[in-house]
Amino acid sequence: MPDLNGKRIAILATDMFEQVELVQPRKALEDAGAETELVSLEEGEIQGFNHYDKADTFPVDKAVADASADDYDALLLPGGVGNPDTLRTDEDAVGFVRSFVDAGKPVAAICHAPWMLVEADVVRGRKVTSFWSIKTDVRNAGGNWVDEEVVLDGGVVTSRSPDDIPAFNKRVIEEFARTPVRA
Repeated sequence: MPDLNGKRIAILATDMFEQVELVQPRKALEDAGAETELVSLEEGEIQGFNHYDKADTFPVDKAVADASADDYDALLLPGGVGNPDTLRTDEDAVGFVRSFVDAGKPVAAICHAPWMLVEADVVRGRKVTSFWSIKTDVRNAGGNWVDEEVVLDGGVVTSRSPDDIPAFNKRVIEEFARTPVRA
């Protein structure tokens, strides 16, 4: 397994994130040696969901307004319908995502999370997958939407749904390990 020791990974999420899409990738990253930090719209706790049912709450490590891509090596975006739909209305959150791509740092987004990539205007010309219901949004933003388990294009890893988490985690760890630790 690739080694992520010394890597610091931001996880951007807010209420209504799909819990399994945060918990399982986070565990995989930490098991590979990464340090993760949960970034959200404000400090406190955020509410996870199992589809439409409330699940657990999670403590936020940092508000996105106080976070910088310079402090991290990579970014993980869990899905859930309400999570990226809320995040994409926040200028700080959108700018945070865009700053990773602009800096050439890897970004991983699963299920509905590619909405954040659309809002950050970073899918144009890129091959991307997502939950099928947002494929039109991806295409309208200039992305090449495909129905595949996991896709990597220019440092951006995307997957369709919780069913893809094993393949997603494997590819995310490989991609995150490939990039140098932040200066």
